[in-house]
Amino acid sequence: MGCGVLLLIPNISEGRDVEVIAAVGAAYTGAGGVLLDTHSDPDHHRTVHTLAAPDPAAIPAILSAGLRAAKQSIDLTVQDGIHPCVGSLDVAPVVYLTDAERGLACAAALAAADDLGAQVPVFLYGLLAGGRTRAEVRRGGPQGLRQRMEAGEIRPDFGPLTLHPTAGAVLVAARPPLVAFNVELAASATLEQAQTIAAAIRDGGTDGLPGVRAIGLALTRADGLGLVQVSTNVEDHRAVPLAAVVEAVSRYAEVRGAELVGLAPEAAFHGFPDALPVRGRRTVEEALDGVSC
Repeated sequence: MGCGVLLLIPNISEGRDVEVIAAVGAAYTGAGGVLLDTHSDPDHHRTVHTLAAPDPAAIPAILSAGLRAAKQSIDLTVQDGIHPCVGSLDVAPVVYLTDAERGLACAAALAAADDLGAQVPVFLYGLLAGGRTRAEVRRGGPQGLRQRMEAGEIRPDFGPLTLHPTAGAVLVAARPPLVAFNVELAASATLEQAQTIAAAIRDGGTDGLPGVRAIGLALTRADGLGLVQVSTNVEDHRAVPLAAVVEAVSRYAEVRGAELVGLAPEAAFHGFPDALPVRGRRTVEEALDGVSC
């Protein structure tokens, strides 16, 4: 990681069709991205690709190629995943691993947003948008966003002033690593229980963890039948390591396992309980080993 490589963590609203997922991944790599990880979830109906961008100048082309591929096959009008979304390519954050790359990431994200705006409306979030969150843009889903755009309540930062009819919009940011981490509850747990726990542990909750977003979800497909989870995004893994998330959830319910979505910095697992299984556990450092830049 000493070369200061930037990461791209684009999320597409497709988690079931392996051919579509592979085609979007190939589009990223064909434009210069180095694919480090692919995580797909059929319940969320979402795939997270993690890519290294050894040449920051290629970032707009990498993300634009992925959007073109996603637009061809992902139709939001028939999307039925449980994860909130407003775009076929839903979010496209540019991630910096050290503060020294923050300016470079911001410049690359703005350049990418400008390029993506040739295809769909683009909304900035986070650092580039005064702290505006993804949830603020996604409120009401594609239909809610469309209505707010038509009423003039929200305006894209780049691109058309109306949503693409099937591909929606894309959200772009420059940010440090965010860890997507799902805590799986015991088989006896209910969706309502997971939702209550999520409300308690999220930032601002009665037992809130700073910078943690959380929702309760029930997974009902064949590969997760009966599984209830507290799905979290940890914005600062140094302030709140994943062990703290597990501890907070376990105050309310028995925890039977966990899942990492994408990659996490090694430091996120500081103090993590050895006995708790984590599906998909892999670190950024491991994935970047051998990437030339």
